[in-house]
Amino acid sequence: MNKRIVPVDIFRGLTIALMIIVNNPGSWSHIFPPLEHAEWFGVTPTDWVFPFFLFIVGTSIALAYHNRPTDNLKTYCRIVSRTLKLLFLGWFLAGFKWTWPFFKSLDHLRIPGVLVRIGVVFFFAALIYLLFKWMWKKWGMGIALAFLIGLIVVDLVGYWYVMIGRYELQESANIEQLIAEKLNKNDNLASQIDRKILGVNHMWYHYEPDEGKYVRGNYDPEGLFSTLPALATTLLGMILGLLLLYVKGDMKRIILSIILGLVLLGAAFAWEPWFPFSKKLWTSSYVLYMAGLSFIFYAVIHFIYNYIHWRAWAFPFIALGMNAIAIFVLNGFIEKSFYIIKIKGKAIHWWIYHYTWAHWLGDNEWASLAYALSVLTFYIWVAIYLYKKKIFIKV
Repeated sequence: MNKRIVPVDIFRGLTIALMIIVNNPGSWSHIFPPLEHAEWFGVTPTDWVFPFFLFIVGTSIALAYHNRPTDNLKTYCRIVSRTLKLLFLGWFLAGFKWTWPFFKSLDHLRIPGVLVRIGVVFFFAALIYLLFKWMWKKWGMGIALAFLIGLIVVDLVGYWYVMIGRYELQESANIEQLIAEKLNKNDNLASQIDRKILGVNHMWYHYEPDEGKYVRGNYDPEGLFSTLPALATTLLGMILGLLLLYVKGDMKRIILSIILGLVLLGAAFAWEPWFPFSKKLWTSSYVLYMAGLSFIFYAVIHFIYNYIHWRAWAFPFIALGMNAIAIFVLNGFIEKSFYIIKIKGKAIHWWIYHYTWAHWLGDNEWASLAYALSVLTFYIWVAIYLYKKKIFIKV
């Protein structure tokens, strides 16, 4: 498919914009609740960001590999190459520092991460899509779709079953007690697997404003086992890509996207009491919930941009979406540098924030948000510059 479907780029760009806002507050101590992740269970708008991106990765795979031959070694080499680049960039951002030897000890390098998960999920989803194409050509679209949907169901039901389902199916099961015992931060199976295989020194750590330092947790929000349901998020995005490829007419695409979204939302809320929404565990109900929102949000973007042709607002997000990974990596590099490079004992980030927005508005949520929006504005201008120069950095 040679013609780009611009609403896909807009969706990706909006996702990157929200990601920049939530990752760059002026102060981690002053954040509006919607711009923080849910503590453990539940969902905030911040918890939409990563699944939106993985969903659109699946859509992009369907569009990009639609005309790629399944029996060509170059196709598979490209998949491996892109995967390795994403892994390298993820580990680079996790480990670089500004003092000799310019990289932290491998004994304390976080192995999982956002880019690492994108790389792993992209690799398996791309291979699955090529298998899907082979089945479609041999046995028809119906069989191929059944295969894809079957994989998603097995993935999500299997994850639920090993996490809590095998206990829930017992007659004497008390679901509230099981959720408290089997899905808490320390004792859930996904965290146990991560600690056993990775070790806590290679897992996520986060900044605690009250303690004024980074603290390692007993879990990783991008851990090994929870990457399995994250793959299902990408496969569901692939279904949107197939819809865009094989359904003609903007209104048909919009209506079908909304119907699929509503069905997935209904299934998500029906499952939620027995497997609560949790971004950190990437629970199966959360996968369905986020895929449902993704279909509906995409339908809205498609309606506004393609059907009623209101387009002036979209250009900054098109530019962001066309260089999404490059902008994300650049932001991660600069953001981390601003925290680790210090002048007179204070990080560069502190100097910029406290002598601009915090100085003008006070050290509060509004100043913190204003800083994040100014950071977003900077990266929008970078993205627009790259777009106008026709520089599209492919990872």
